[in-house]
Amino acid sequence: MKQILIILAHPKFEHSVVNRALIDAVKNLEGVRIQDLYELYPDFNIDVQREQELLFGSEVLVWHHPLYWYSAPPLLKQWIDLVLEFGWAYGPRGIYLSNKLVLSAVTSGGPQESYSAHGKHGHTFGDFLLPFAQTAKLCRMQYLPFFHVGGTHKINAKELDEAASQYRNLLIALRDSTSVATHPTPSSNSQP
Repeated sequence: MKQILIILAHPKFEHSVVNRALIDAVKNLEGVRIQDLYELYPDFNIDVQREQELLFGSEVLVWHHPLYWYSAPPLLKQWIDLVLEFGWAYGPRGIYLSNKLVLSAVTSGGPQESYSAHGKHGHTFGDFLLPFAQTAKLCRMQYLPFFHVGGTHKINAKELDEAASQYRNLLIALRDSTSVATHPTPSSNSQP
């Protein structure tokens, strides 16, 4: 069984119906640890050594956040900048994240159909996650297909339950799989 570390970065998590439902669906899973960055580090003073130790003991990393101005909330960016240090996470001696799996689990107010070359945002959703994919590559991690729940402002209870169930099933599959090839591709790459 793989150990999963969820790095949760939501500045207003207490007001997020969708992100709370997703986290509630996985918070009691064996082998899953959730680091709520805004709860732990409201002053942005990240304990780098502690975070690195948690990463070192995990086989799967999940960056869980809402899409903020086509990127991540600022504390997740700060976490990446500080925790994924040269000589530890990347560079000639930066081997401590090699071969770990990493997944972006992201929510957006905009629905999936708005993320296309001809949609409102002019790019696919995956285009906005390229910095995360490249970060994973630089750190010798395996970047998995993203998990996306779109249209969060208009999601109904049935869609929300389905998304939470898909997220839970995805993490269970990642936790219990013996190889990357055996994990299912997330079916929430579109609005539930």
